Amino acid sequence: MPTADTPVAGPAPGAADSEAPGPGIAGAGRPGPYPEVATPPTDAPPGDWAPVPAPHGLFRLRPVALPRDLVLIARWMNDPEVAAFWELAGPPEVTEAHVRAQTDGDGRSVPCLGLLDGRPMSYWEIYRADHDVLTPYYPARPYDVGIHLLLGGGTDRGRGLGTELLRAVTSLILAHRPCATRVLAEPDVRNVRSVAAFLRAGYRKDRELELPGKRAALMIRDRAPTPPA
Repeated sequence: MPTADTPVAGPAPGAADSEAPGPGIAGAGRPGPYPEVATPPTDAPPGDWAPVPAPHGLFRLRPVALPRDLVLIARWMNDPEVAAFWELAGPPEVTEAHVRAQTDGDGRSVPCLGLLDGRPMSYWEIYRADHDVLTPYYPARPYDVGIHLLLGGGTDRGRGLGTELLRAVTSLILAHRPCATRVLAEPDVRNVRSVAAFLRAGYRKDRELELPGKRAALMIRDRAPTPPA
């Protein structure tokens, strides 16, 4: 999931504006040996979320469709900065297996493209952290939502986009997942750019986790308390 504007890794290290998280541990966001996920009736899928204005344009999420989006995502995964963290470099079939495990799964993880003024420029995974392989490693709460992301093109990195879009997507999640009390991510602790991006986006570092293959920073954005009437 290398600057809040670059990718980080997941399943792996990424300036303050240069990181974006990849899958937290191997298989994160993929179907696993967990109970079937019940989706609250009030939850709208990411594809139904309205576009939101961001400083650099109008941003929206579009669920990934295979094979339509495979060439683009596979190209991003073969970018050296991305590959260092996501560990999905190789032929398109490598990326396809990772993404299809989600698109053909039970909905606990939704892979999306991030579009800025209609241009695909980032990849996101929005997943139920409380039903993920991450759950044995942290005190999960019901309806916890996790995110992984990467900024695809080099021109989109290093100019603050990662932080801006983290804020926007986190706000969308909290607006459309009313049962969720928080959103979390688990970048590699060595990826100081990613950690800094989450901090600037309003997350706090809760603790460090020993995950298979990496030591991660558990970053949490709590839902703001409802102001008194």
